[in-house]
Amino acid sequence: MLNNLKDYHIILASQSPRRHQMLKELGLEFEIRTKEVEELYPDGLSPEEIPVYLAELKASAFESDFTNNELVITADTIVCVDDWILGKPKDREDACKMLRALSGRSHQVISGVCLKSKSKKVSFATTTNVHFKELSQEEIDYYIDNYKPFDKAGAYGIQEWIGFIGIDGIEGSYFNVVGLPIQRLYEELSKF
Repeated sequence: MLNNLKDYHIILASQSPRRHQMLKELGLEFEIRTKEVEELYPDGLSPEEIPVYLAELKASAFESDFTNNELVITADTIVCVDDWILGKPKDREDACKMLRALSGRSHQVISGVCLKSKSKKVSFATTTNVHFKELSQEEIDYYIDNYKPFDKAGAYGIQEWIGFIGIDGIEGSYFNVVGLPIQRLYEELSKF
């Protein structure tokens, strides 16, 4: 599968073990290589534009190093509730605040992905609606203390305890909520 990529050296620019595993499960050989990028975006972007902008920003950090056969894959995920953009929590208090805001409500998980080579760039966003049950403060505290979700947008992982007990429905891609819209990524890679 994905024979069109056989001439590319694929780079996944992510430290996320969840993204590593999903890309590995596609059967792709890839190298993990990251660059430090300040994840800031201009005011006025829509929630769908923010993760695409950040994914493209991460990909542009590789431009000066590109060889002809390299393809870099970058991604960024945000959580949006009532026009409040939730990235990764700064600390325990921030994580509590985020989970209280999500409790008993629906929100959107939006991932932006950028595929970039020396001569081509493809970017896209995928949105999934997630519904949380009402969470008790005890449940929030237990999750934060035991799972330390400080590396996750919105302060939660759907594949962890809080997802098991707290999410009562999703509309869209489960894998997008995990952190990479793998079905859409496969489609785009097959056309690259």
